[in-house]
Amino acid sequence: MKFRYTYRTTAFELWQLSMYYTYGSMVGVCNAIFTVAVIALTVTRWNTAGSTWKMLLILSCCLFPVIQPLLIYLKAVRQAAGIKQDTEVGFDDGGIHIRVGDQKSDIGWKAIKRVSKKPTMIIVFSDTTHGFVLSNRVLGKEREAFYSYVASKLNG
Repeated sequence: MKFRYTYRTTAFELWQLSMYYTYGSMVGVCNAIFTVAVIALTVTRWNTAGSTWKMLLILSCCLFPVIQPLLIYLKAVRQAAGIKQDTEVGFDDGGIHIRVGDQKSDIGWKAIKRVSKKPTMIIVFSDTTHGFVLSNRVLGKEREAFYSYVASKLNG
């Protein structure tokens, strides 16, 4: 095997993955625009607003920067709790070899759609929505070598 890892994805890693894709998309742009607009409204109308409106303004200001990430984390905790076994994944010239418990699977490089490099993880996509999340915790010092290897297999 060129690279072999045994790991169990944590709630924090699932949260990071969700945050990358939520805030790195058009949804994230809309969230940012809404938040800036509500903050501007809060600043300009604070002195004339009643107590009910002030509460709603504060809640609106916290919706995307505080409440949504918290809810995403709670969802990630539930997802991580459902992961009962470690995943063993190996990458070599023959493809990707996966083992979870007694189940084994092999995926050829032609079936891999893409690889995405994020600041704290590398995701190897087997289709448009499923893939292998390998965090910096799992990859360690091999991060750059691993990314280069997988990218070369997809381009070759």
